[in-house]
Amino acid sequence: MAHEAATGEPPRLVLVVGVAGSGKSTVGRLLAERLGWVYRDGDEFHSEVGRAKMAAGHALTDSDREPWLEAIGAWMDRAIAAHRQAVVTCSALKRDYRDRLRTGRPEVLLVYLHGSRELLGSRLAERHGHFFPADLLESQLSDLQEPEADEHPLVVETDQPPEAIVTAVISLMRRESASGKSPAGSATEQAAHTVVHGGPSTPGSPTGAQWQLTHGEQSAVVVQLGGALRDYAVNGEPLLDGFSAGTAITGARGQLLAPWPNRVGGGRYRFGGQDLQLPLTEQEKNNAIHGLVRWNLWNLVTRTTDAVRLGTTICPQPGYPFLLDVCVEYRLGSEGLEAAVFATNSGIQPAPYGVGQHPYLTVGTDLVDTALLTVPARYLLRTDDQGLPIRQEPVDGTPYDFRNARPIGELRLDTTFTGLDRDPVGRTLVRLAHPCGLRGVDLWLGEGTRCVQVYTGDTLTEPGRRRRGVAVEAMSCPPDAFRSGTDLIVLEAGATHAFRWGLSPWGSS
Repeated sequence: MAHEAATGEPPRLVLVVGVAGSGKSTVGRLLAERLGWVYRDGDEFHSEVGRAKMAAGHALTDSDREPWLEAIGAWMDRAIAAHRQAVVTCSALKRDYRDRLRTGRPEVLLVYLHGSRELLGSRLAERHGHFFPADLLESQLSDLQEPEADEHPLVVETDQPPEAIVTAVISLMRRESASGKSPAGSATEQAAHTVVHGGPSTPGSPTGAQWQLTHGEQSAVVVQLGGALRDYAVNGEPLLDGFSAGTAITGARGQLLAPWPNRVGGGRYRFGGQDLQLPLTEQEKNNAIHGLVRWNLWNLVTRTTDAVRLGTTICPQPGYPFLLDVCVEYRLGSEGLEAAVFATNSGIQPAPYGVGQHPYLTVGTDLVDTALLTVPARYLLRTDDQGLPIRQEPVDGTPYDFRNARPIGELRLDTTFTGLDRDPVGRTLVRLAHPCGLRGVDLWLGEGTRCVQVYTGDTLTEPGRRRRGVAVEAMSCPPDAFRSGTDLIVLEAGATHAFRWGLSPWGSS
């Protein structure tokens, strides 16, 4: 992968760190081979005196490691100066060691291999012919200062095959390169501990593996099927009208909608001089609805206790002959839950693209009628019997004016709102509040959002689920954008689109 050609930035150098037994050499060498980069093992820079000291069972001191770190740093400088992309390994147990190897070298990406004491010990016990004895593991663990958030490491669990670790690291590197962002990018991408690790599968679950995230009093569950958001709760109180692990997804609950949200009338559109026909997935209205990824089993890319990143590929197919790599990251933090969706055009021709997501909000009312809704939008889209826009109208003077909080009442909403008012940081806040007005949840629409669909669930196939939650669907474009071209994204070859939204709970009972 030519990082310099992709982004115009200096070539990247990957520094793989971890204690003895974490697999640095194996992973580093395999990573370099897969990338076609230069590789050097940090052990090669130890002096004969240092090797002999460790072989005799004595741990190195800071002064012992001084010339070793200098030698590695000098090699890194030579690789950078020669514009060689490279992978180098080094235990770099302490923060000071890592700072010395990274200061003044912004090209360096840190990969930290983390393993349990038991796993590391068993690996060292099985290793023969190496100068580092297993007895020194405890001294390394006592010296270890794990990478901190401001070092922006990719933290990879080592209890899986090296090939799986390397595949995930390369996937992350490619997405960053395609988006033109460094590892120290946005808050969503700054994973203090980006752990590559398999998620637990729920036996018999129709939605595949389930990944639970926690942060303080918050919890969320993401599922493998469609990368959907199944649940989000604070202090055990649900803020999503979601679904259980043992049930199928209905009503598009929590689903990701790409490469288009909502509907394409007749499934027919014209793009790049081609007349294209999508499968009709809403046959009763003769539409193609909600994109192509909602029934895919997404792959786990990274996971931590409070974040997960999943990915899938949209391959060329009838009606959509384009190649896209799509990933979603969910993260819990002090302000709530943030979702970020990145789509990269991996093909050779421009591709039409739109994206949305379909969570149903609840504030604990039996029906949504008494909940207070705020939608800071100046316009709505009137639709025909197929649910396709026919004109834009001001909300002023209509029952659909929710610029000030008011009860939903008996109003049936399946409405696209546009002309969004944004706060100073560029976000639109759609608010659902409990009738008491003292608590609720804000769904914020950030980068890449252009409109929002609000749906009270009156036409759901399950009568018992109707009007139990309010679907607030962040969208990059309105319904039928493939045909109208309104806010349609034309994703050029190699380009990446970012789409961000989130949930912020507020108040108390």
